[in-house]
Amino acid sequence: MVECETILGRRVLFVMAVEAEYGPHLRARFTPLMTGIGPIEAGIAMGAALQALAAQTALPDLVVSLGSAGSRRCPLGEIVQVASVSWRDMDASRLGFPKGVTPMTDHPADIPLLTPLDLPRARLSTGANVVGGDDYDGIDADMVDMESFAIARACARHGIPLMGLRGISDGPGELDHINSWMELLGLIDERLAQAVDLLPDALARMGD
Repeated sequence: MVECETILGRRVLFVMAVEAEYGPHLRARFTPLMTGIGPIEAGIAMGAALQALAAQTALPDLVVSLGSAGSRRCPLGEIVQVASVSWRDMDASRLGFPKGVTPMTDHPADIPLLTPLDLPRARLSTGANVVGGDDYDGIDADMVDMESFAIARACARHGIPLMGLRGISDGPGELDHINSWMELLGLIDERLAQAVDLLPDALARMGD
């Protein structure tokens, strides 16, 4: 069952990929929709959840996507707002479409998200691969994840604003084991929770 939180009278749906990123600090604040890892799982889960809420006339007023991200530009452990998100797997440039744009659709290569918090902002690239080492050289973005673009497209289908918060878990050096990704998740859980605590004031300002 999909559950929205109520913040200042607004329905807010929090979305995360996996339990490993959902530590005690975030657990004390909300119950998220868990999508699973990767753009396919995220697209299926998010689309189904929003369709179910639409059938109940209970769509959220805002979706907040949270989790970890890799980056060579943002400091490890930092919490960053997603300024825009792109899809690095999509390349129909041989047909004359800009890289990152799905043919016969109306979305830009970089989809802008809401950034209402007083936190650093960075561009995010979503893809189906785990990025590490020299992979970053070919990515036109500040940080990488595996779900946010799919979530953004599902939200767009229903006209729902989306904001993204990412904690930088890896990037410098080579990412060669799951433990390398998980090492900072406890710290990121605590810092993401602090960012979530800023939402009520931000929503109040947005309503002015």
